[in-house]
Amino acid sequence: MQRQFDQLDDVWPAGLGRRLGAMLYDALLVIAIWILLAVLHVVFVRQVLGLGADEVGAGSLQRFTLQLLLVAGAFLFFAFSWMRGGMTLGMQAWRLRVQTRGGRSITLRQSLVRFLVAWLSLAAFGLGYLWVLFDSERRSWPDIASNTRVVVLPRASRRQSSA
Repeated sequence: MQRQFDQLDDVWPAGLGRRLGAMLYDALLVIAIWILLAVLHVVFVRQVLGLGADEVGAGSLQRFTLQLLLVAGAFLFFAFSWMRGGMTLGMQAWRLRVQTRGGRSITLRQSLVRFLVAWLSLAAFGLGYLWVLFDSERRSWPDIASNTRVVVLPRASRRQSSA
């Protein structure tokens, strides 16, 4: 179920610098998730399938399942974060939130579109994110394709943070 966000009048479109900062933070988290998944994959291959150390990663099926596991792990991290509260841990640090144009949390379909187009944007030498510099609404390719937007949240006032 989509969540309606508050503070809609106090947000503004995110620029490239904040987005890149959040992407760097999230990249470190994704790398940690990938390391964990790779270790679990090796443990499964060694302990459950009973393959020797020299046989780990030797078959194309093993490589395919590991690659699929890594992509699925990254997608689940982003989709869960975006659908739940509109932000990953990196986005929280940079006070960013992804939302629909109407100010709601995004759907699973929008998460999938954002995730896939994000990879395309990076594969195009970052052009999909540099697009923020030329778009009048500061949208990247993932924003445009998924009909979402990334906004900057205002700083919490001292009275709000002490309550």
